[in-house]
Formats: sequence, C-alpha cells, structure tokens
Amino acid sequence: MKARLDNYIQMALALIERYDGAMPLSAFLKQYYAQNKKHGSRDRKLISHLVYTYYRLGKYAATNQQQRLLIALFLSEPGDSQWAVCLPEAWQQMMQASLGEKCNYLQTQNLTITPAAIFPWIDALSEGIEKEAFVWQHLQQPDLFLRVRPGRMKKVVEALNTNTIAFEAEGNCLRVANGTQIDQLLTINKDVVVQDRSSQQVANLFSYFQEASVKKVWDCCAASGGKSILLMDTLPGIQLSVSDIRATILHNLRQRFAEAGIAQFQSFLADLSQPLPVKQQYDAIICDVPCSGSGTWGRTPEQLSFFNTQEISRYAQLQATIAGNAIPHLKQGGYLLYITCSVFAAENEMNVNKLAEQHSLKLVTHELLTGYQHKADTMFAALLQKA
Repeated sequence: MKARLDNYIQMALALIERYDGAMPLSAFLKQYYAQNKKHGSRDRKLISHLVYTYYRLGKYAATNQQQRLLIALFLSEPGDSQWAVCLPEAWQQMMQASLGEKCNYLQTQNLTITPAAIFPWIDALSEGIEKEAFVWQHLQQPDLFLRVRPGRMKKVVEALNTNTIAFEAEGNCLRVANGTQIDQLLTINKDVVVQDRSSQQVANLFSYFQEASVKKVWDCCAASGGKSILLMDTLPGIQLSVSDIRATILHNLRQRFAEAGIAQFQSFLADLSQPLPVKQQYDAIICDVPCSGSGTWGRTPEQLSFFNTQEISRYAQLQATIAGNAIPHLKQGGYLLYITCSVFAAENEMNVNKLAEQHSLKLVTHELLTGYQHKADTMFAALLQKA
C-alpha cells in the first residue's frame, strides 16, 4: 500500500517538475494523460489530487518539492487520509489535530507556515475579507454547486435521491461533492446550471432592476452566459443583449442558451478596450469584467504559485477601460452592475470608486460575497446608477 502511494507521489513530482504554468493545470494534466494511456482512471485521480495539493501552498518556499508536497498533504488531508502513511511517523500522530495545531507543530520542526507565506498579497485584499480564514481555505478544494432552474426542483431532487447522491440545499442552490457526474443524471443548463454559490447570490442585486422596471439589459462581458441565464430565470421577459470579444465564446454561449431554452436575445462581438461606434442605450448593463480570478484560486491553486503581482494593476486598468467604454451606453438613471471574482481592492472597491467619480455614477450598494466560509468562491459586486 505505502509503496504504491509513494510511487504516485513520485509520478506527481515528475509532473510538477515539468509544469511551468503556461497553461491551466487542468489542461496540462489532460494533455499528459492523453499522451500516456498507461494511467487508469484511479491513477489519474490520485496523481491529479497530489499535483493540485502541492500548489495549495502557494508561494511557500520549501527546501525541495517533495518536502513541500508532504507538508501540503499534512495540512490539507483529513485524519483518516490514506496518504498519512507516506508522511514522517511523528506527523502521522498529528493527523487528527487542528490546522492551527499542525502549523504549531511544524514550527517546532523549523517549518514555519503562515498565511503570508502562502498568499503574500494579504495587504492588497478587499476590505471585509477575513485574511487568515481566506488564505487557509485554499488548502481545501471548493465544493461543486448547482443552481436549479425554475420548475425543475422536483425532478432534480428525485434524480439525486434515486442515485443516492448526497446534497445540501439552500433555496435553489445545491451543494454536491466534487467529481459528481451530474451530466449523467440531469440535463445541464436545462435542469441545472453549474454555478458557484457566490455567483448565484448576484441575483440579489437584480431586485433593483425589478423595482426600476428595467427592460433592456446588456451583458457586455457575457463569456459563457452564466449571469445572463441567472438574470433570465430571475426576471423573465427582460430584453437581453450579450456580447464578448471572442467569437468562439459567443458560439458556445448560443449553444448553451439553446440548451437552456432561451431564444429571445441579441448577441454581437464587442471589443470594449475601445469605444463602440454604435451608441445603443440600455436600462442596465452587467459588466462581469476580466479579472485576476483570485477569488477562485481554491479551484485553480496553481495560480497561487505562478501569479505575478503586476497583474493586479494590469487587470484593474483593463477593467476601468471596459467599464468606462460601456457606461456611455447606459440610459440616464440606468444601472451598471460591476462584478469580479477577485479579492483585490484594486480590482474591486478602488475601481468602483474611480468609476463613480470619473463618470458621474452613484454607488447604490456593493457586496463582498465571501465564499471561503462555505467552500465556495469569493466575489465582489457593486451596483452603480447613472446620475
């Protein structure tokens, strides 16, 4: 048993040595397994788990890669983990201890693990984020969340119960274990949408649209269309326009909308790094801007290791440009819903304050959607109104 697990560790370390962060870790591993058919499904699962666990220590500098992986396993694995046998014997005796107790023990071994060592950008976090809680949550993979489409709850619950899939429900938001093969039980986009808990909570701000009798909405950075489907489910009858800079993304969006049964919408290519020539006007604009994605790094922990600090200011400037070029298309009294999946103040409240000042907007409300207490992503959303 131990010999086999040790062998998996060596395989994982070999992959870590080859990985340079140039592509998403998921794509790198998929490419590797496609080229190495010798690995069965169990092999792939265990090796991938080890590689992801390694990167959960972010910028922490260990003596060597193997030591770092063992520390990551020690801190992130539960007390009954099969990987315990691969750890030093003294560490094995501590596996049932709390995270704080484990860190204190490692410190006696001259191995100091602190939030700042893992996530050195703590001082750049948005106001309201519990810094230590946020950083430590990177040691655990977030859960998988589903949003049940209107009228589909009974079918969804019956399918999960019939297949003995454990779930937790919070309204239309369902939590299931990662790796659950939902697409084999339900029709994705028709029955449920795979959407993080925090992302689903953006719907709370759509109430302002309803109160103001908003009709025409433009999702100007629509990407795969998750927020647009959420909007259409929350406020049926909205006249929706969607755009993105990438034609392939818009193609995927149209296919997803077809699966979701959404037929009435307009779509067009738009590069909002430049002003648009046509001055179409909207009652509301959803501006889910490109960002560092730092609120989602529990799902992509390789970003913790490879992220460059300079990217924060680059994204902040890009976001200000995109939002600034969208605002002229907002009717007087209309709403701009600014969204990021970032935890950095420069991309969040600092950008919003600048937008409000430079474009004569009134900040109506803003929310920091803290997912780290729920094994979910952390996001930021602000609603501004054109004066």
